Amino acid sequence: MAKVIVVTSGKGGVGKTTSTAALGAALAQRGEKTVVIDFDVGLRNLDLVMGAERRVVYDLVNVIQGDAKLPQALIRDKRVETLFLLPASQTRDKDALTTEGVETVMETLKRHFDWIICDSPAGIERGATLAMRHADAAVIVTNPEVSSVRDSDRIIGLLDSKTLKAENGERMEKHLLLTRYDPVRAARGDMLKVDDVLEILSIPLLGIIPESMEVLRASNLGTPVTLADKSSAPALAYEQAARRLAGEIIPVTIPGERRSILAKMFGRRAA
Repeated sequence: MAKVIVVTSGKGGVGKTTSTAALGAALAQRGEKTVVIDFDVGLRNLDLVMGAERRVVYDLVNVIQGDAKLPQALIRDKRVETLFLLPASQTRDKDALTTEGVETVMETLKRHFDWIICDSPAGIERGATLAMRHADAAVIVTNPEVSSVRDSDRIIGLLDSKTLKAENGERMEKHLLLTRYDPVRAARGDMLKVDDVLEILSIPLLGIIPESMEVLRASNLGTPVTLADKSSAPALAYEQAARRLAGEIIPVTIPGERRSILAKMFGRRAA
């Protein structure tokens, strides 16, 4: 049975889609069958980051509305045979997603995949709540700035109230992925430090992705950063984050510092 992960945030532009692609590719490279799903109906960016925009024929909405079978909409990655994409519709709105339709798709995917990674739209509207509804765990993506962290705190509340796990009285597993971190700017006080973000959100740290042009370069090439240049700093950070997501215990090293924060990663209870 697959593990369902929602990649979410309260604020747009923090790197959810990039992170979905990078984590999905990293997990697939482990030999585990992985599908990444774009829930951002009307915008549809995950196919661009995955380099599959010209291969989209059917999408999530087509499957939900019965215009196509699920296997017709799934796109197998050409670089990693265990990686698949289920794209969003670019011409519909989020009301085209139904609770029953999403449930049917998710239950079918669970029977065939090890990992289901849901790329959630930003905010708290219908697409976001449907993306998180069936999740076993959440990766909350935030930048080290006050507005981004504050909005992520609101998303934590939704995860504890709007998911099937919450309705069943179960605890949602949550992980913090801190993106676009620059130790020089953090030292100057131009952005929040890692400890500050952890103090505010009080959820375990999955990884710290350093600010790097490699991320933008990979996106422009239509390649997940974990496939574009495996030796780059962001690729290594995402690869380690994927391993932690899979249950490995690996200390997180803050970029620009020598100390690791293993205790903060595992010593805090998720909100």
